[in-house]
Amino acid sequence: MFLLVHPTGNTYVRNDLRALHEAGLLWRFLTGLGGARDGPMSKLPWPEAWRGQWHRRSYDLPPALVQTQPLRETLRLLAPRLGLDSLARHERGWASVDAVFRALDRAGAALVKRASRTFHAHGPKAVFTYEDGAEFTLAAARRAGWAGVYHLPIAYGPYARQIFQDEAQRLPDWAPTLQGDRDSPAKLARKERELELATMVVCPSRFVLESLPASIRQAKRCHVVPYGAPPPPPALASDPRDATPGRPLRLLFAGALSQRKGLADVFAALRLLGRPRDVELVLLGRPCAPWKFYHDQGVPFTPEAPRGNEGVLELMGRCDALVLPSLVEGRAIVQLEALSRGLPLLVTPNAGGDDLIVPGETGFLVPIRDPARLAHKIAWLCDHRAQLPALRAACRARAELVSWESYRRQMRAAVAPASGD
Repeated sequence: MFLLVHPTGNTYVRNDLRALHEAGLLWRFLTGLGGARDGPMSKLPWPEAWRGQWHRRSYDLPPALVQTQPLRETLRLLAPRLGLDSLARHERGWASVDAVFRALDRAGAALVKRASRTFHAHGPKAVFTYEDGAEFTLAAARRAGWAGVYHLPIAYGPYARQIFQDEAQRLPDWAPTLQGDRDSPAKLARKERELELATMVVCPSRFVLESLPASIRQAKRCHVVPYGAPPPPPALASDPRDATPGRPLRLLFAGALSQRKGLADVFAALRLLGRPRDVELVLLGRPCAPWKFYHDQGVPFTPEAPRGNEGVLELMGRCDALVLPSLVEGRAIVQLEALSRGLPLLVTPNAGGDDLIVPGETGFLVPIRDPARLAHKIAWLCDHRAQLPALRAACRARAELVSWESYRRQMRAAVAPASGD
């Protein structure tokens, strides 16, 4: 059985939990702020502003399986509202993301130590950990003779850092938006120690697997378990996107407005294309620079404010294609969401979705840092508008094949041998 440690419980963590719990392989879930959906915390009179936060951090698990360490994560969320930004400063703040991960990691190690003394033949025998919050837990598991699963959700840190350094030289004006080059040498060294301590590494894409050092791939059991897509909505008898002949192709870029996700190359491609009447660029995400910086790129766009998941899916239903020429991802979930809404994809192998692409049916794969190739594929979509209904159907069909149910099934098969059961 597994002890799973993660501070926030995002989409893939929730599916990891469900995969383990449904197979009877989950011993405890150690997290930050949250709890079981029907546990004692759910009975508290939450203020209206915090109800949504609670819902996002509650889990369909028996209360006895969920253990929390809420203080740092609560302060991390409150710090901006209280004018205490220094508390959450990257790596340095007492309630920074890094500090939240590290504190929970220490708590995980302590839990392993206690459990290894209490349980013998029947009890937990493995930990399930995640990048940046695994070093102490994995070390404790090794001392106890437990297996250590390490879920690496994005490209290996030192490999990604080299990409960012190269990109900063290629496009220095965009360097401040990269944001992935902020990790200190000490943090990068911790990532290396985490990998060394793990007995098994789980990656969401081939790109992440291939970002690992060859020595790790040879020494560890490594599995690619691709993240899944949400279920497509029922097909419409007539799609409202087809109701206005001659309208521009609505091209959606979704995510932080950064060059890590290739936004500079989107602008460059549209400048090369030179067909502003044929394409409307929609930017959904938080800016990483002043808005003037984006407007100065010489490409008109429609900004859309960040929103919840349902709002993102609704917006996707009003767009025609997703463009995401990312430099560094794991397996960008936004491309899976777009696929489920019938949007053909214009993505790079580094977005972690090369298996989603059937050229000319579900989209196109383009190399990183290649605006000319990207412009060519955008032009193809503009010139083949009549094929969009068929492309939408192919995208939805592909999304059904790469579901979260499939992810959970593959995850169980990959990690069950490490569970000790």
